[in-house]
Amino acid sequence: MFPSYSGVFKDLFSKTSLNLLELYLSSEGIAQQSDESWGKVIRESTKASRSAIWMQKKVELLNTAVSLNPVERVAYGIETALRSMLATIRELQSQVSALEKLILELTETIPEVKLIESIPGAGTKLAAAIVAEIGDASQFNHPKQVVAFAGLDPSVFSSGKFTASENRMTKRGSKRLRRASYLAVTCGLRGDLNLRMREYYDKKKSEGKPHKVAVIACANKLLHHVYAMLKRGQPYTL
Repeated sequence: MFPSYSGVFKDLFSKTSLNLLELYLSSEGIAQQSDESWGKVIRESTKASRSAIWMQKKVELLNTAVSLNPVERVAYGIETALRSMLATIRELQSQVSALEKLILELTETIPEVKLIESIPGAGTKLAAAIVAEIGDASQFNHPKQVVAFAGLDPSVFSSGKFTASENRMTKRGSKRLRRASYLAVTCGLRGDLNLRMREYYDKKKSEGKPHKVAVIACANKLLHHVYAMLKRGQPYTL
């Protein structure tokens, strides 16, 4: 119906975007809107949570989008279907928010999450994800098994007498643990929050490793620390 609308908001499913779409369905047609009416609609959509400059920018983007895809009044059948989709999206977002709240409440009762939170750059969500994916650390006999479980171990390609000198990570196992450890490293490197990881990252960079390879190496090392922390019940130390 309005493909150019995707360029107006970075997140089409944000509260402001959904509010705007819902208000549009109650209007006389998007092509007939003026700057003043668009401004009013956006103000109502944002519930006064945005600056005047931000709202004016959205008005300009909407006008550009409309010029690319003039849209008349939405037919009743399509309007009903779209309203149903909007209601479904809002309900799912509400359920996700409720689940996230429940997860945060549960993390308060899990000591392992508090241990992982001691890692600079690892917030509650990342710590909870790491603990949830690893589970009982005693099921692993060595930190390399945790690294392999995350799929951060290097794959070795060989054929006959040939063995590759550069190997990519396997990406097998838990992609959630892989992503959480990767994000914990990048957050720790930002602003040099985790000095141990910064030192190791700089070492890898000095060896000529690209940024992503160096970060993956740090994530590998971080999981070694995580394993030791969970086994010993001790927080992270710089």
